[in-house]
Amino acid sequence: MEALDQIPYDLIVIGGGAAGYFGAINAAEARPGMRVSIVEATPRVLTKVKVSGGGRCNVTHHQFEAKRLVTNYPRGQKELLGPFHHFGPESTVRWFKERGVELKTEADGRMFPLSNSSQTIIDAFETARSKAKVELHTKALVTEVRRLGTGFELTLKDGRILKSRSVLLATGSMPMGLDLAKALGHSLVPAAPSLFTFEIADPLLVDLPGQSFPRIRAELEIEGAKTSWIQEGGALITHWGLSGPAILRLSAFAARELAASAYKARLFVQWSHEISVEAAQDILLKAKEKNAKKILSNENPFPCSRRFWERLCELEGLDPGKSWAQLNKKEIAGLSRRFGRSELTVSGKGVFKEEFVTAGGVSRSEIDFRSMESRLCPGLYFAGEIIDIDGVTGGFNFQNAWTGGWLAAQHIGRRMEA
Repeated sequence: MEALDQIPYDLIVIGGGAAGYFGAINAAEARPGMRVSIVEATPRVLTKVKVSGGGRCNVTHHQFEAKRLVTNYPRGQKELLGPFHHFGPESTVRWFKERGVELKTEADGRMFPLSNSSQTIIDAFETARSKAKVELHTKALVTEVRRLGTGFELTLKDGRILKSRSVLLATGSMPMGLDLAKALGHSLVPAAPSLFTFEIADPLLVDLPGQSFPRIRAELEIEGAKTSWIQEGGALITHWGLSGPAILRLSAFAARELAASAYKARLFVQWSHEISVEAAQDILLKAKEKNAKKILSNENPFPCSRRFWERLCELEGLDPGKSWAQLNKKEIAGLSRRFGRSELTVSGKGVFKEEFVTAGGVSRSEIDFRSMESRLCPGLYFAGEIIDIDGVTGGFNFQNAWTGGWLAAQHIGRRMEA
């Protein structure tokens, strides 16, 4: 058998994550007999797949309409519209079903394997990789990629030289992959964290971790920014501030501006998306009329926990033993503002479990999104988070990985036929 470094490949995929595996498998399946290899710098593969969704793997999202689907991507909406018409969540569901993996949809639209285990997805990938005869090489750090004639020469850290007709860069946000792209002529959009929680030290939130709200309306303002950002969704008080879907979406859409402001911002929260300051005032006036003889702390008029209602009263300086009849106009106005538009100061960022996402990467303008091929370097392809594209939480980042990997695979297969 020939040594590894003497065999020319048809495709080498750099990166053993979601996009890399999906691209390699689909390329080998699109053109049987094609020599495909995945090279991964670390000892482990599919690490984000393993931890996604708390170990259940949030494979995709049940949003099959491309125009709506792209609104979940702070960067890349325009570029992904076409690709999602070719391979979107519906295609993803079908792909896994054909390989024995049924997906289920949860109330919020997230889709998981029926087994509730990410290992099911990993096993499906490994089975498909083996069946398609895709090679895998771990602990294989690529230090250089050179364009040579109609192909590429890859140098590994251990000195081996690999040659391939095509290369798919799918290294996520790893600096190594970005450096390779830059060396091949691509410009990079600076990286900035996305999908993170807000650090907020405010008396309204102190000692109330675990308090949740089904659907808030939150507006983020950053000094010097030309716009503000508004999101609706669930929220959760944490030990350090606020988390939950609405907060994570804000962190994603305002990722660059937040980074530039050193994560200093003002956050205005309507604790129920349906209850503005004016609506809260009406609710309180009606509650006062109905509960005149009752104790304030015993009658919570808002859709929140009793503890949160008591905190609102406390911050307005209200005696918990006070009756509703004793509530005056000034106190009603104060409570209405606190529930209908609380002003909080964001002082920093936290993290969102292991599902970190980065804004930034290879410039979108330098990639042909019909094929995921480089516009600057023929035969070089990109997929996944290495591109300046990122989605909010809910399976959207994986869908970007599946779509990019599949499109690149189809184009590489057609090139091999030609």
